[in-house]
Amino acid sequence: MKTHFLAVVCRSATCAAVAITLISCANMPQESADAALQRANIAMGGAAVKSISFAGSGTGSTFGQAFQPGQAWPKITYSSFSRVADYENAAFREDAARSRAEPTGGGAVPLMGTGEQRTSGFMRGTAAWNVAGTAPAAAPVAYDMRVHDLWTTPHGVIKAALANPATAETRMLGGKPMTAVSFAVPGRYRATAFINAQGLVEQIDSVQPHPVMGDTPSTIVFSDYKDTGGIKFPMRIRQSMGGFPVLDLTVNDVKPNSAAGIDMPAAVAAFAERPVATKAAEGVWFLAGGSHNSVAIEMKDHIIVVESPLYDGRAVPTLQEAKNLAGNKPIRFVINSHHHFDHAGGLRSAVAEGATLVTSEQARPYFETTLANPNSIKPHAMQASGKKAVVTGVNGKRTFTDGERVVEVFYIEGSVHAEGFMMVYLPKEKILIEADAFTPGAPNAPAPAAPNALHVNLVQNIERLKLDVAQILPLHGRMVALTELYTAVGKK
Repeated sequence: MKTHFLAVVCRSATCAAVAITLISCANMPQESADAALQRANIAMGGAAVKSISFAGSGTGSTFGQAFQPGQAWPKITYSSFSRVADYENAAFREDAARSRAEPTGGGAVPLMGTGEQRTSGFMRGTAAWNVAGTAPAAAPVAYDMRVHDLWTTPHGVIKAALANPATAETRMLGGKPMTAVSFAVPGRYRATAFINAQGLVEQIDSVQPHPVMGDTPSTIVFSDYKDTGGIKFPMRIRQSMGGFPVLDLTVNDVKPNSAAGIDMPAAVAAFAERPVATKAAEGVWFLAGGSHNSVAIEMKDHIIVVESPLYDGRAVPTLQEAKNLAGNKPIRFVINSHHHFDHAGGLRSAVAEGATLVTSEQARPYFETTLANPNSIKPHAMQASGKKAVVTGVNGKRTFTDGERVVEVFYIEGSVHAEGFMMVYLPKEKILIEADAFTPGAPNAPAPAAPNALHVNLVQNIERLKLDVAQILPLHGRMVALTELYTAVGKK
């Protein structure tokens, strides 16, 4: 009886709390979207902000590079991190110095304990690019994300909402009533900015397009606002994407209206995806011409393509080139080396071609679920085709043959790069196709002082399987003889 009484009291208390919350929301004056945005603009000094740069340090992760399919992105440490948001010219820049904070997972970050990587990424107008040293390289796959990053800064989201039809409603966030202003930029993103009673943007919930994940949610939380010359900016920024953290930044420097100087290089403006085919053996072509490669293998009545990377813009012309080379035979299988987003970004394009996707058994459930997610903001080739993904798994080893040509798929065991990491071997041609386990350096470059652990692991797997390899077709970089791999690990 006593227990029943307590349960009733607890339920009553809960109901009362909910009722009070609802009454308080109902009694709050409802702002229009324009009124809320103008209030925020005044409070944050946004009308005077044409550009803003901010810098700090903290932690983050390499988005899309999880060690296990569907798990959190690998953690990294930022010794320095800065962004420039040029609202007047719709331009963006990000510079970072980063190192791994855990040993497993992908990304271009040096392996754990082997150093720091410096990156510079840009966006202006209709193009995105990266700069390594002094050489700019077009990065079209990064464009959507950098547009999103520009317009989901605290001042950027106010400007974007003012420039697009917006709606407003009162919502509770962290136990406080806020004005939630929602808007969409067609083909780019949807966003809701939460504006508190002081006129500050506390949080942005958004959805952006992605070639692997489809409609991808993001949450950015701003806190510890400080005044810099009449401009209020948060000293802490936390973001998650796809359900996992990607950034936790402590800001230590803010410069409103500093010169941005972000100009699109001529080479970037002229860039177009053009797969360049090189014959590696009879009926086998290496499809290069960008940062990521593919391989087309002609069978009797169909084609097998190894890797469909990046996004529709790279994958669609690459798949078409494979058909052109093989007399327009259908692409029956597309083999995915591993689940990392740069290597999986063209899988939706492969589905549009009617191909069955071949991935590791570990990644199969992940891709079946993820590829069913729509890309409603920026429809892709798969969505336009109306086809559904058919995914088949490899559990250690799988062989494809037409009675003459044999194509073998093996796991690369023991790698810190990814679980379900796969390579493809053509025994008759003595060709090995692999991604990320070995990326050849410049021709005649000296061997590194300490061998790369991924290279060593690849050699161990070749020797474990007793593969008779003469040539490596890497999915990054140039075709090389096996001897280059052995030289890189200090073997002859």
